[in-house]
Amino acid sequence: MTGRTHDLAAFTLLNGVFIYYPLTSISLSTLFVSISANLIGGLTPDIDQPTADLWRRIPAGSIIGRIIYPILGSHRMISHSLLGVIVFGFVSAKFLDAIRNVLIVDMNIVWFSFMIGFVSHLIMDVITKEGEPLLFPLPFKFGIPPFHFLRVQTGGMVEKSIIFPGLMLLNGYLIYSNYHKYLDFLKLFIK
Repeated sequence: MTGRTHDLAAFTLLNGVFIYYPLTSISLSTLFVSISANLIGGLTPDIDQPTADLWRRIPAGSIIGRIIYPILGSHRMISHSLLGVIVFGFVSAKFLDAIRNVLIVDMNIVWFSFMIGFVSHLIMDVITKEGEPLLFPLPFKFGIPPFHFLRVQTGGMVEKSIIFPGLMLLNGYLIYSNYHKYLDFLKLFIK
């Protein structure tokens, strides 16, 4: 999937989690940092690719990407696996703990938002033709549906004309059908 599809998928999953587990209290700064962390998490598994969208969005990202690429093996290896979820979850938790005094936000919500984005990336990539090595270091790639020819081509017509618009419509539906939860949430900031 392309970066914009991963961004939208990360937000969609965060939106769904919010609807089923609404927050009773959150600061405005935590909200903005959490949404940003979610979008970063949605792009993070592709850090094993020096041309990834995440590297393009940060200063000197292409240089950093070229350094990290050989460390992680190649594209769709550890960062696209269940082991990667554990490793990146641990590393991101330590990083957020280290900057806890710099940002005055609820780091638990930020970490959870990041991980929702990370997992959404894996969910979206499992339907692509390449599949994913979910059980890395075992050399098996998993894909849904199991037949390679039925899977989605990254950046192809199905992604652009069905998946991306479908995610947009799903977000619209989730917001429309649960507007009362959003209104209750907005009341946290209006006093």
